[in-house]
Amino acid sequence: MLDTIEKKSVYQPDQPGLLFPTEPEFATVAEERSYRKQRLVLACRAFAREGYSYGFAGHLTVRDPELFWTNPMAVHFSQVRMSNLILVDHHGRVVEGNHAVNRAGFILHANVHKAHPDIVSMCHAHTEAGTAFAALGREIRRLTQDSCVFFEDHVVILEEAGAAALEDRAGGNVARAFRGVKAAIHANHGLLTASRHSIDAAAFWFIALERCCKQELMIDASGREPILVSEERARYSRKHIGTDYIGWLHFQPVATQIIADEPDLFD
Repeated sequence: MLDTIEKKSVYQPDQPGLLFPTEPEFATVAEERSYRKQRLVLACRAFAREGYSYGFAGHLTVRDPELFWTNPMAVHFSQVRMSNLILVDHHGRVVEGNHAVNRAGFILHANVHKAHPDIVSMCHAHTEAGTAFAALGREIRRLTQDSCVFFEDHVVILEEAGAAALEDRAGGNVARAFRGVKAAIHANHGLLTASRHSIDAAAFWFIALERCCKQELMIDASGREPILVSEERARYSRKHIGTDYIGWLHFQPVATQIIADEPDLFD
């Protein structure tokens, strides 16, 4: 009779001792802080690989715990490293680091982190498919197994649509939208994701949402009426492959490859 282990997901192996990613544990706050900063850098590098850079637009944050670490203003995602991350308070003041903060990033992320103490991380970038899809002002449909992870777990934000997020009210609208969901489509602007688990999960769900937007635009362009996944099956899929743990798990091979290819990221 094989021993079994307590599992968070059906994807975890039943047998103990097999190679499989495990969530980190920390002995000190300093250890956890260092780890979160490392994962933030990895998420930025992942965004670079996905082609999400657009000038100085785009910002990722991770909590520490009342302040938040974020990527520096006007530094390409591929050049983000441990040494140039900045620590920012909820007033937009840089507490640690040499670079300026992206004001739009501060407005959006600070409001979300302040309103939702359970949100650990948040991601936003000006991507091609996501920005195009956001112009439609609609939710992602139940078109694929992958898109089902966002079923009843994302919202469309119509307020401040198309206006640069430079006023505090824009951040307040986004913060209110993130009650109990992991993603938002900001009309005429783009995609935002958040995680109550890790920067790993927030980053992967952003990658996944961008991919879903691209797929849906392709399906629309076909001119054919698609077959929708039933609500029951969509909820089943979201339950098993749409959790923060699964988002974290999906990001592990991405992170492992980046660490192997880009050793400068922890400088």
